[in-house]
Amino acid sequence: MKKLLCATCLTGLFLFSCATDSIEDLVEPTVSQPENPINYTENIQSILSNNCTFCHSDPPVNGAPISLMTYNQVVNAVNNSNLIDRISRQTGEAGAMPFGGPRLPQNLIDLIIQWEADGLLEN
Repeated sequence: MKKLLCATCLTGLFLFSCATDSIEDLVEPTVSQPENPINYTENIQSILSNNCTFCHSDPPVNGAPISLMTYNQVVNAVNNSNLIDRISRQTGEAGAMPFGGPRLPQNLIDLIIQWEADGLLEN
C-alpha cells in the first residue's frame, strides 16, 4: 500500500510539474535590441580593421579598388559600392568579400546591416 501511495504521489508530481501558465511560457524569448543605435566608431570600425583593411588600406593593395580606412570611405562604400551585398555573398560566389578568405560571420554582417538601418552613424 505504501508503494502504491508513493508511486501515485510521484506520478502526480511529475504530471503537474510540467504545466505552463500561459502561451508565453512556450515561446523562446526574443533577443532585445541594443539600447543605443549601432555606430561606426564603437561597432563597425573594428570589424573592417580586422577583416578588410589588409587589402582596402590607404592606398588599397592586392587589387582592391577602394580604401576602407575612414568613416567617410566606408559610408561611401555602403552607399555606392554595394559593400553590404559584397560581404553578404557566399564564399566562392563572384564578387564575395573578403576576396579569397572566409565569409564574415553572419552576426558581423547583421551588425553592418543594422548600422545602415540605424542611419550610418559615426559615433
